[in-house]
Amino acid sequence: MVETVSLTVFLETIGVLATVIFMVSSMFAMGFSLTLREIVEPLRNLRLVILSLAANFVLVPLLTLGILLIFPLSEGLSIGLILLGSAAGAAFLPKLAQIAKADVAFAVGLMVLLMVVTIAYLPLVLPLLLPGIAIDSREIAQSLILLLLVPLVIALLIRARYEEIAEGLLPLMNQASNLALLTLIVALVIVYFSDLAGIFGTTAILAAVTFVILSLVIGYVLGGPGRGTKRTLALGTAKRNIAAALAVGTFNFTDPDVMIMIIVVGVIGLILLIFLAAEMGKLGVAAAFDQMIHD
Repeated sequence: MVETVSLTVFLETIGVLATVIFMVSSMFAMGFSLTLREIVEPLRNLRLVILSLAANFVLVPLLTLGILLIFPLSEGLSIGLILLGSAAGAAFLPKLAQIAKADVAFAVGLMVLLMVVTIAYLPLVLPLLLPGIAIDSREIAQSLILLLLVPLVIALLIRARYEEIAEGLLPLMNQASNLALLTLIVALVIVYFSDLAGIFGTTAILAAVTFVILSLVIGYVLGGPGRGTKRTLALGTAKRNIAAALAVGTFNFTDPDVMIMIIVVGVIGLILLIFLAAEMGKLGVAAAFDQMIHD
């Protein structure tokens, strides 16, 4: 007799694999596209670095808790929002900065800085933000290091030693990352369609939109006197690190609402920020989406 598995179990497995591929390929793509000098050079402004860290790792987590007081959500949805509120350093930031005609060099350094700090920050802060919920800080640290930091370091080393190989692999990693994220979203929609449909028309959408907009405001206010750095920090603070949030959510929580909230806020945030970046850069929205997808 041939053993079979249900479609739901199969798609859940595909979702986990897609999550891992998305995270690893995103980090390889980031490392293949950067040099150490490109990362470090824009971060010489110590005051701006401190304000950036305060915005992303103090004010946004506090904002998240405030939003959850105003818009009560289920435990799983709340955890998902808290994970995103604690995870900074989105790989999309340099492209958003380019669309907004912001400081792209600062965006590159900020992206890597926030991502690296996130890896150390999440295991420490989550037990404080999620009291009463069993949190294995060691497991969280291990998953973040293995799925994010290790691939990034390997890719940076390859780029430093074999630049042509890195440049040749970069398009493949970008394609793998985009395809894996699309696969993950499709798998989640099919498996958790009823749960996902139930979110629309609830306070979860209001919470997501409020979270993105107020995070943007926090970054803009703390972005210094320059218009370029203001726009960059605004976009970098509002666009959270989906890869890091997924790494923690996938391997540490079983409630599907956690993953659903991460994806919903991630997609809403990306759409809103592309519109806002296009407006900042006086670029047509259609052109901005095309540039975001194909570059």
